[in-house]
Amino acid sequence: MDGLNIIGLGKAVPQKAFTNDDFSEFLETSDEWISTRTGIKTRRLCNINDYKSDENQLELAIKAAKEALKDSEIEAKKIGICIVATATPTYAFPSTACLVARELGLNEDCMAFDLSAACSGFIYGLSVCKDMLSQRSRDTYALVVGAEEFSKILDFTDRSSCVLFGDGAGAAVVKLKEDDVYASIAHTRGDDKCLICGGVANDKKLYMDGSAVYRFAIGAIEEVLKELVEKSKYSLEKIDHIVCHQANKRIINHVIRSTKQPEEKFFMNLDHYGNTSAASVPLALKEMQEKGELVAGDKAYLVGFGAGLTWGGILVSYK
Repeated sequence: MDGLNIIGLGKAVPQKAFTNDDFSEFLETSDEWISTRTGIKTRRLCNINDYKSDENQLELAIKAAKEALKDSEIEAKKIGICIVATATPTYAFPSTACLVARELGLNEDCMAFDLSAACSGFIYGLSVCKDMLSQRSRDTYALVVGAEEFSKILDFTDRSSCVLFGDGAGAAVVKLKEDDVYASIAHTRGDDKCLICGGVANDKKLYMDGSAVYRFAIGAIEEVLKELVEKSKYSLEKIDHIVCHQANKRIINHVIRSTKQPEEKFFMNLDHYGNTSAASVPLALKEMQEKGELVAGDKAYLVGFGAGLTWGGILVSYK
């Protein structure tokens, strides 16, 4: 069986960080209230109230993609698929993926498109490119980017939601790897009640029923991990890392307890990025690489869950 192998990683985040104390200046909230409930201490934002930077989702996507391509040490012309997972594209069209492809100098026979699956987007993107790579020549690579600018859809008067999210981008260059383990799980349940945001030409902001999403997330992660083990025949004990969408520390801690796996197997960086939606898993992978926690030969279960509702997971290897 062909597996999916990550050979390059990149990330990009806005320059300015906003602490929980910054939010307490205009909201009835506190560092203690936010951090004890979510684990989040800071997040990076392109825009908030009167602060407006020149950064945006497209710029972050391009930076992360360029870093991932450089890290992979392959030529741009070998990228045959470019997918950008995002719920907050800079333009309705052209897609972020098309403009990333232009900026990286990818060939015009590269298939480029955006994918909308909210916080599961990067996982969905990896699964899609795995199937697409199987139809290409063996020396073709894919670029999958998760890039979000949630600050433009947040209601900064709603303390229950605006403190949770951050902006950022993460990217991975991947290829097929012969005789490697692989499994992919994807689920969908239409729900426009617990987590929703208006679309193009709509000024409505994000709405989230936090309790409903929390209950959904816990069940979704446990379900995906069980299905990944059954499908791949690769037990949690054999896996080097379990990288979950970085939404809430309490959610991940619950899964650590329920799976009885070592805490160090579950990387977390949401304390300084918040929930970056489709960018959260690749951002985590890049930080793991930078810290020396992700090394050649490692295998990981990646798990996402978010609006749609969507949830899923994938087994990948690193270099």
